[in-house]
Amino acid sequence: MTNLTDPIFHDEAAARAHFEGIRWPDGKPVCPHCGALEKATLVQGKSHRPGLYSCKACREHYTVTVGSVMESSHVPLHKWALGFHLMASSKKGVSAHQLMRQLGLGSYRTAWFMAHRIREAMHDHDPEPLGGKDKTVEVDETYIGKPDQTFVTGKGWQAKRGTSTKRKVLTMVERGGRSVSIKVDDLTIPTIKRVLGAHVVLDSILNTDEAQWYKNPGKNFAQHEAVNHGSGEYARGETTTNTVEGFFGIFKRGMCGIYHHCGEQHLQRYLYEFDFRYSNRSKLGVDDAERARRAIRGAAGKRLTYQRPDKERAA
Repeated sequence: MTNLTDPIFHDEAAARAHFEGIRWPDGKPVCPHCGALEKATLVQGKSHRPGLYSCKACREHYTVTVGSVMESSHVPLHKWALGFHLMASSKKGVSAHQLMRQLGLGSYRTAWFMAHRIREAMHDHDPEPLGGKDKTVEVDETYIGKPDQTFVTGKGWQAKRGTSTKRKVLTMVERGGRSVSIKVDDLTIPTIKRVLGAHVVLDSILNTDEAQWYKNPGKNFAQHEAVNHGSGEYARGETTTNTVEGFFGIFKRGMCGIYHHCGEQHLQRYLYEFDFRYSNRSKLGVDDAERARRAIRGAAGKRLTYQRPDKERAA
């Protein structure tokens, strides 16, 4: 359990030391400009901002935020520390409006941009594939958003039938392990085959429902078992998709109850957030403090530029 009275959430010097300790655990700053190690000198003096280092190799200056998602941010580090903690510890997420209120940020767009920067920090750009020999990976799809509408004379605007106009998400969960969720353009055999091939070890046991788009890709794996939801079958021995459906339950409660709206261009970043918390959950021995540290560690080497949020669509 994290102590919210910890100085890192209230004191700038303590927060800076916290971020430096995570990014440079051996206490030796690494220059983000040239990569030089043990060439840093802490710049002293009232005319320089705290935590400023000078690299003897390339003569550039930097702080712990340079070369990270926090670079060029005017938000104090102690508020960044609390923002990371809130988003890492809240099971269903934290809206930008809530971040703005709890952190005392100056505007909605600052909070919105901060939240998306933290989501980018949570994204593992080079994850290990899921599964392996004798390991089970559950796969399922879900749909996000409202269907397109069409105007019907005498009835007004009516939602189009079907799910073809909704955004589609494919999620893979290693039983007892991590999850990977991907926004896909369609649910066709080539798309499913490509996504599974990129994220699941072929030696794995694949569990899906009876959807036709899983049958052909499933032949590439050591074993493919399917439950028939259409006939009321949800488990057959060890064969089930209950784990991935449990992930969708958390994801949908977060998207509907916390974020409410999500622009299609931002959906994948929200998926990064839910995958990160699930893959670093308490059942895997990761507490709130360690989860926040892992998110902060992931901030290095990433940048996210600002695009003005549409307040009607982005949470």
